[in-house]
Amino acid sequence: AMRGLATGLCAGCVVGLLRLSHDRAAARVALWLEEWREVWWTVPIWFGVLVALAVILRRIVREEPLISGSGIPQTELALAGRLSFTWWRVLLAKFLGSWLALFGGLALGREGPSIQMGAAVGCGFGRIFQKLTGEDPGHAPRFLIAGSVAGLAAAFGAPFAGMLFAFEEVKTIVTVPLLLFTGVASFSAWFVITILFGFGLVFPFSSIPSLDWGQMWLPVLFGVGTGLFSALYNTALLRVTEFHDHQKLVPAPLKPLLPFLLSGVLLYVYPQVLVGLGYSTADLGGLTPNGPLLLGSVALLLFVKIIFSILSFASGVPGGLLMPMLAIGSMVGAVGGTLLIGNGFSAEPQLPAYLVLGMAGLFSGTVRAPLTGTALVAEMSGAFQCLPEMAIVAFISTVVANGVGSPPVYDSLKRRILVNKNASSKIE
Repeated sequence: AMRGLATGLCAGCVVGLLRLSHDRAAARVALWLEEWREVWWTVPIWFGVLVALAVILRRIVREEPLISGSGIPQTELALAGRLSFTWWRVLLAKFLGSWLALFGGLALGREGPSIQMGAAVGCGFGRIFQKLTGEDPGHAPRFLIAGSVAGLAAAFGAPFAGMLFAFEEVKTIVTVPLLLFTGVASFSAWFVITILFGFGLVFPFSSIPSLDWGQMWLPVLFGVGTGLFSALYNTALLRVTEFHDHQKLVPAPLKPLLPFLLSGVLLYVYPQVLVGLGYSTADLGGLTPNGPLLLGSVALLLFVKIIFSILSFASGVPGGLLMPMLAIGSMVGAVGGTLLIGNGFSAEPQLPAYLVLGMAGLFSGTVRAPLTGTALVAEMSGAFQCLPEMAIVAFISTVVANGVGSPPVYDSLKRRILVNKNASSKIE
């Protein structure tokens, strides 16, 4: 228990430091850019900063390739014994790379990096305890699992979702000792984030109204819709990422440049799309239906957000998929909820409920982890009153996405990593 506690506390501190330092820096830069938006010479300065960030990140990823992208597939491959890494190099490079990518406004999340950094922390503790006690190296994976669980719990403030992630997505065999070990790590990381750093709910939806029992056919409809949407999203993400891997038009050192330049353009023409500089595309709870203008506005925001998110991830810089995915899911929910309200199937105060349903559905259909998706959205939003609807949407979305033959996103990304690794080995 003490080893799990130490792993969770340390992972929580690392993730908390990432969140706190980025939030404060991003808020200051966002304020500065807002104050000087009309001054022409601030534009070339900011674009110069973005170009520098792209160059620096490319160099960091070249020095430590395992930090590219989310970090979740790399962690799962390490647990399966398919990849090995130097824990302190991954920890330092992932922290710096993720911080710079988020600071530059890319549509990437902190949860994948948090899981990989947590796994690196766990790996480090496993090595330390192995040397101190002379334990069998076979016990080391439990530290890696506990660290990754703590990373997810700290990223979202969701300890139960962190534990479910270990057994549902990572497919770890459930045993009582491992359950206790991961539980202690997860809740200790949550304690650090909530009590020591003072972070609250990611999405403050704790007071939203739930659906009535007579409306329970609506979550079924949402489940089918988000399942189909998840399959399309996965296909688009993987196709663009694979194209980016093999295209020769843009030299390798300049591959991260496109999303950074796009971030600069969006900052001045469409700032609602950005997350990294203090703008939140997931905070749609204040929207109320107001005819075609609202529907068109949210649909446009959804379309641009999807494109920007995919291009950000395909660039190969460090950053996760889950937070942008949840933001996109909330917008899918906003579009669906607005349509239902406009046609008299629901009431205006219920709109925020459709946002959490969209998040649970898109997460579950994309990742194929309905228990984790339901627990994650409930814990990070506080909308426990919507648990029945979220569970229905999550499981139906998973079944529909499986039914249309769409593979889980992280399975596809793991195959891509192994293919690229084998190709690099042959070249060498």
